[in-house]
Amino acid sequence: MSLIGVNPDLDCVRTLLAAAQLPVEDLTAAHCRDFFFMGPPGAPTGLIGLELFGDVALLRSLVVAPSGRNSGAGTALVRHAEDHARRHGVHSLYLLTTTAETFFAKRGYNHAPRETAPPAIEATKEFSGICPASAAFMAKLL
Repeated sequence: MSLIGVNPDLDCVRTLLAAAQLPVEDLTAAHCRDFFFMGPPGAPTGLIGLELFGDVALLRSLVVAPSGRNSGAGTALVRHAEDHARRHGVHSLYLLTTTAETFFAKRGYNHAPRETAPPAIEATKEFSGICPASAAFMAKLL
């Protein structure tokens, strides 16, 4: 499995996410500081991001290219993001998903009512508008 890099190129991030039909409209180069990737820097094959807000964070944009699926890459990226969050004082991770509930449930994430979202998570563009209201809201204590 490839090593995990940090701060991928924004255009590469957008290309990989768009190919997986994941949101890209709110992403900026600043987001990429807490994004991690696998594969070549110019053509990553896997990606995950965090938005850090003190002791809570939004886990977002997990994607693995079709050629790398079922290889453990997604799990490795999630673990790396969780470790990064812990090192930055995060105690609770949150995410929204329309397609990966089972994947995240197997990694310790539980469904949570949207009204229990911390204010910082509620204020994110993903929570407040990009992700549909039907998206599963999940949480994990670190």
